Amino acid sequence: MKNRPSAEPMETAPNRFALSCYEWVEALIPALVVIMISFAFFFRVITVNGPSMLPNFQNGYKVFVSCADRHFSRGDVVVVDARGISLHEVIIKRVIATEGQTVDIDFQTGTVSVNGVALDESEYIKNGITKNQYDLHFPQTVPAGHVFVLGDNRRVSDDSRSSDVGMIDRRYIIGKVKTIIIPPGKFGTI
Repeated sequence: MKNRPSAEPMETAPNRFALSCYEWVEALIPALVVIMISFAFFFRVITVNGPSMLPNFQNGYKVFVSCADRHFSRGDVVVVDARGISLHEVIIKRVIATEGQTVDIDFQTGTVSVNGVALDESEYIKNGITKNQYDLHFPQTVPAGHVFVLGDNRRVSDDSRSSDVGMIDRRYIIGKVKTIIIPPGKFGTI
């Protein structure tokens, strides 16, 4: 018996390669879309710029920021899109007070109080206390939809003590810092 040619055409190597590439692209596109949506709405990676959060966050650190959690409370470290205000950059600061709370700063002693209670900031303030006064006078009550923020390095931080920054509208907050990613030796949750 003779071998009969099959009715199906034989698949050539270039056709198999093209089919394989198509399958990869078909699988890759939905994955890329999911990643892009995640980075746009749920989390971001931000690079710390400047000395205002020393010693806890140094210039060049890369941090993981959760954009989904929109409940801010005292002690949270947040990333603010200050391009909407006068600084024209992305900044990282610590939330000291939220809407309705009254902040008072005694610039003689460096004590920060919220609703009449002095804060124990020894956990994150290592190199100085709050003695630099800018152009705002205290006490200040945080308006609805805003937070009051300070940098951990109070001697050099542009923060809510200044009218250049002022109270931060929550709409300008990108999200909460959750994890230090880089440098690897500092990797960990906040």
